[in-house]
Order: sequence, then C-alpha cells, then structure tokens
Amino acid sequence: MHIDLSSMPKLGFGLMRLPEKDGEIDIEHVKKMVDKYMQMGMNYFDTAYVYHGGKSEVAAREALVKRYPRDSFMIATKLPAWEIRKAEDVDRIFDEQCERAGVDYFDFYLLHSIEDGSNYDKYEQYDCFSWGLKKKEEGKIRHLGFSYHGSPELLVEVLDRHPDTEFVQIQLNYLDRTNPVVRSEELYNILNERNIPIIVMEPVRGGMLANLAPELEEKMKNVRPDKSIASWALRFVGSLPGVMTILSGMSSEEQMEDNIGTFADFEPMSDEEMKIINEVTDEILRIPQIGCTACKYCTPGCPMNISIPDVFRTINTLRRYPDDWRSKNFYSGLVSRSGRASACVACGQCEGVCPQHLPIIELLKEAAEILD
Repeated sequence: MHIDLSSMPKLGFGLMRLPEKDGEIDIEHVKKMVDKYMQMGMNYFDTAYVYHGGKSEVAAREALVKRYPRDSFMIATKLPAWEIRKAEDVDRIFDEQCERAGVDYFDFYLLHSIEDGSNYDKYEQYDCFSWGLKKKEEGKIRHLGFSYHGSPELLVEVLDRHPDTEFVQIQLNYLDRTNPVVRSEELYNILNERNIPIIVMEPVRGGMLANLAPELEEKMKNVRPDKSIASWALRFVGSLPGVMTILSGMSSEEQMEDNIGTFADFEPMSDEEMKIINEVTDEILRIPQIGCTACKYCTPGCPMNISIPDVFRTINTLRRYPDDWRSKNFYSGLVSRSGRASACVACGQCEGVCPQHLPIIELLKEAAEILD
C-alpha cells in the first residue's frame, strides 16, 4: 500500500516525553494536547513499547483511541529487539501492544532502533521483516518500516535486503548533519535518492536546539523576531524534500502551540536563514557537548537509579556557562531523588541501549569529578 505523502501531517505528535504529574503521565493534560493537535487537522501519533516505562501506549489509548473514531487518526508503534528472547515473543509483544493501545491494527509499525550489531541481528534472527509483511497481509499493520540509528553502510545493506520497506525514521536536525556518529546527512541522501519517505525524529535534538546561547539566539531573532528558536530547527527539516512527517516530543501546550504555528502556515527556509543556520551550527560545534537527546532508554535499567540524561544536561550547561551557579543547584535537587554520577558501577547496560552510542561510563566519571 503506497503512502500518500500529501495526506500525512508534517508535524507528528511524539509520545516519548509526555507531561508528568507525581511521577506518572498526566493523562488529563495529554488529552488537552491531543484535542488541540487534532483540531488543527493533524493526526499522526508516534509511540513505542518502551516509552514511559511501557505506559506511553496506554496513554495513547486513554487520551486518543477511546475518544476519537479509529479512522480519524494514525498511530505508530515499534517492536523492541532487546525484548525478544524467543520466536514467540514477537507475537506476544505485538498482541500486548494492541491491547495497551486499544487498537486491532497499527497504521505504521516500526522495527525499533536498527543499528550495527545486536538489534539488527536480532530482527534477522527472528525474521521480523517477513513477520511484519504477514501482519500486513492480515490487516494488523498498514505500513511497515523501521527506525534507524546505524551507519550509512548498514542502511544500504538493509534496504537492499528488504526492498518492501515503506518508510524509514531517522534522527535529523541541522546540528547532526556532519556528526560522525549520527551521519544524518548521509542517511538522508540515501533515503531521498531511493524515494523512500522519511520520518524525522529529534528535529530539535531533545530540546537542545530550542535553547541556544544568547548570542546565537540573537542572530536568529535579528532575522526573524516573530519566530521561536525551536521553529528554526523544525523549518530546517521541513524544508527538505522527501521528509514525510517530523516528530516532536511535546510535553506542554506551549510547545504544541508553537509547533502547530510553525506548520499551520509553513514557510521553507530562505537562503539568508540557511546562512544563519550554518553560522549557528559552526558556533555550537566549537563547544564540545555530550550528544545526549534525553530519550531515557538508559534510565529504567540503571541499578543505581542515576538520571543519566539530567546529569549530562548539567555538564553541557556547565561547559557552555562555567560560572552559572544554577547548574550546581539543579544537580543538588536531582541527587535528592536519584543516584549521583559517582554511584555508577560501570555495568554497561546503559551503553548497550544508547541510540547515540555514547561512552556513558566514562562521561559519568567526568561528571562525578565535576559535580560530586
């Protein structure tokens, strides 16, 4: 079934960073956000088996599926390789996802986080691509694809081996174009040359590109005083040919209103704005930053309960603003409810699941020296 790109909303609602209250997803808040998003004629929702500790799909059921006709929205979820230990697990996980989300089919289904090594090997070991095609024949999946965190070389191999792939989801933003780990420009070019529709994740790099150093924000505001800093990141990605939908993990109504405003009356980037984007990229890359996108894949399995993304956010802020006392205050509050950086026992589970392939153990040692 060919995907009609014109029917896809440019802005997708990512359900990975939903608002929380007392440590649980704030369903009433999510309902308001879903309503606002749907009222604008947008209807693509992206969740996964592992988001919010397994509760994101349930939140989709409560805030969306129970409240809107099934044909009025599209829902995407993902099969996690790291949860598959025997062949029967694939169907078990899928059935559990249908139950959690309250649906009998998914519009888009992804093999989650294909990358060089264990994840891809697991999907091949259990023939998950063929399994997905059977689910399509049964009407349980409308469109089959995968999310990708691997090398350009592996991407070519996967696409050659599985020509039925209908779409691919990649991390793409103006900062990661030449990132030697992410290599997003190369991934984009491969997919665009093959006319494979692209879903973009991390367009604002976990919020990093929504809050820049004051002198960089000033460059943007001088050209477009009416536009938010985050909108520059979204418009950069939205201006690229072949991009089907851009996911934003919105956690507040303010973020949603700003993002909807960006896409409701979309303006492609001008040459002058692209010049500013390139200048800002060069400036950011001069200050070494930990490339964490706060996906939180690393935190559920941490035996010492270290909030790793928050530790890295503190270090990144200190690298840019060494004299800012608020970072140390933030860390003091953080360790009152989670583990210190120095508590790391170097078990390595975090590095095994990090989509950015960060040397987390070494980075936590550095953080411990600075913060503890």
